[in-house]
Parts: sequence; structure tokens; C-alpha cells
Amino acid sequence: MKITEVRTHLLEHRLETPFESASMRFDRRAHVLVEVICDDGTIGWGECLGPARPNASVVQAYKGWLIGQNPLETEKIWATCYNALRDQGQRGLAVTALSGIDIALWDIKGKVLGQSVSMLLGGRFRDSVKAYATGSFKRDGVDRVQDNADEMAAHKAAGFHAAKIKIGFDVEEDLRVIKAVREVMGDDMRLMIDANHGYDVVDAVRLGNKAADYGIDWFEEPVVPEQLGAYADVRARQPIPIAGGETWHTRWGFVEPFAKRLVDIAQPDLCGVGGFTEMRRVADMAATSGIRLVPHVWGTGVQIAAALQWMAAQIPSPVRPSPVAPIMEFDRTHNPFRQAVLTTPIEHENGVVQIPNAPGLGIEINRDALREFAMKDD
Repeated sequence: MKITEVRTHLLEHRLETPFESASMRFDRRAHVLVEVICDDGTIGWGECLGPARPNASVVQAYKGWLIGQNPLETEKIWATCYNALRDQGQRGLAVTALSGIDIALWDIKGKVLGQSVSMLLGGRFRDSVKAYATGSFKRDGVDRVQDNADEMAAHKAAGFHAAKIKIGFDVEEDLRVIKAVREVMGDDMRLMIDANHGYDVVDAVRLGNKAADYGIDWFEEPVVPEQLGAYADVRARQPIPIAGGETWHTRWGFVEPFAKRLVDIAQPDLCGVGGFTEMRRVADMAATSGIRLVPHVWGTGVQIAAALQWMAAQIPSPVRPSPVAPIMEFDRTHNPFRQAVLTTPIEHENGVVQIPNAPGLGIEINRDALREFAMKDD
């Protein structure tokens, strides 16, 4: 069995109402899927986190190290590709592109062996997970406080047990948003805050100390990810648990954060950390360090399916009864092709998501949607 072709599918939808986090503005949704084709007709699908066009270019750069290889040799292929670009690619696009390839290879492996990826990872501990709603971005032309409160009311009505809101813009306005959201959600919903590294240490510490009274589960990416000393400072000087890691790539990106206990909750992204092959290593490192792992998820149904397969196999906490159950990040912002790329969408019911159990990622791709949402040249 050999790999014969590697394709990328660039997808895009231009938004009528742009929105922004503290670090990025979105006037469109753009993602890239990876399709790996084998000589026996088996096809695997993956997805890359981050900018779609650059990721697609790097995926194609890996093509020479993929064609003719046995797709079941996931460890060998990962090492070959990583080593090929390691001098300039220890993090960033080289790893996010490799992540999409690796996920596609695991999808192939599951299909060939007739098993879900979660079974190949060691077995399914669960068949469903609770989801938390991610949204509450800053939207153009609306009152941010009221907009966030209205969105939170909708998440609560939909049955979500938890939600994450975006902060990092202005400390006092962010505190008004947090207060309004907590009032709407009541005390029975979990609330997380994500600054998307929009603060410096001074403002992050100030916000954390003032927001702690609102019962915050975690404070995500308070400062820029490369300033590890700033992470240590923020964690030490305010009481909310610190989360981060969606842009720390491979096991090497997590060595120092874990060794110095810079975060309470690690958030590697399967489509960015290095795929299933590398996620296993990061998860083992988190477990030996006593650090919670809650994967970051931001993409199409392909990424959602990959994250669910991982979470099915995520080993429970050794504490009995466990106070820590896996929770799934579920993007609620506007993206018409998020689920359209799947023939059977993966949706929640009262805030709970069922985990596919078919071979590989457990999904089938809707090629009509790939054509409908294909990225146009600007």
C-alpha cells in the first residue's frame, strides 16, 4: 500500500459581519483540508490550524517525502517530514502543515484496519463528551456588553454547560462583559475567558484579580505565547487558573511550560501540535506533570471529528471519582462550511456531542461543499 497523491482543499466564506479577537480580525472564514490518496483507493482527511494558503503551500512542500510511502507508517513519516524541515521548521507552518498530513494518515490507518482512530489510540473511554460554546467575539457596529450577554443567553438555552468569551481589548470593558455574562448564565454554568494574548503582564494581572469573583474556570492566553516568563508572572500574581498552548508546537514546545508549571491547563491543538502522533507525547508529558489537558479546537467538521476521536481515548484522571472530565471546545461563530463539509454533520444536543465510531475519523466528506466553498483568488 502506497501514497500516490496529496491534495489540499482551500475553503472560504466571506463574512457579512466581521468579528475580532484581541489579536486577529476575521472578515472571512478560511480553512484548508488535506486529502491523502493511496494506490488502493483509500483516502484520508486531515486539517491544518492557521492561515489556509500558507499551510496548503507547506503541505505541498512535504509531498516529495510522502509519495510512495506506506501510509500506515505514521511514526516513520512524521519523523521523516519533521527532520526534512527541522532547521527552519521546529514550530509554525512546518508543524501545522504536518499536523494535517498526520491526521489524514491516521484516518487511512483506521479505514484500512476497520477501526476508529480512538481504538487505534488505545481504546474508547467514552462515547460522548460535554461541549463548551466558544464565541463572544467583538463584532462591528454592536454594543459589546449587550451582544455578549445575548449570545450567552442563547448558549444557555441551547443546553451548554459552559462557555468561553473573548477578552483582551480593554480591562474595564472586559470586566463589564464578564459581569454581564455571569449575570445571564447564573451560577450553574462554567465560564472561561480568553484574551488571545491581548494583554501585557500588568493588565493581565489586574484583570485576573478583579475577574476572579465571577467564578472563572480558566484564563486563556493572557499574554503572547513566546513570553514564558510573563506566563509565570501572571500565574503567580492572580488567582484564576492559567490555560495556554494552542500555539506551542510539538513536544518541545511544551517542555519548558510543563517543567516550570507555567500553565494549569494545556491546550494543544491536534491540527497544530503535530497531529495524533505528537499529541500522544504531549498528553503523556501533561499527565506526568499533573497538568490538565483540554484540546483547542477551531476548524471544520474534520477537525471536530479528529478532536472527538482524541477525546474518546483521553485517559481519565486517576482520582476517583474524577473531578476532571474531558470537555470539547465547540465553535459557535458563523461558518457555513464548518459542518457542510461532512455528509453527516457533527452537532451537539443539549451541549453534548456524540463521538463517531466508524473507521478512521468516522466521517465522510461532502465534495459538493468543497466545490461550493472553494477559495477564490483575491
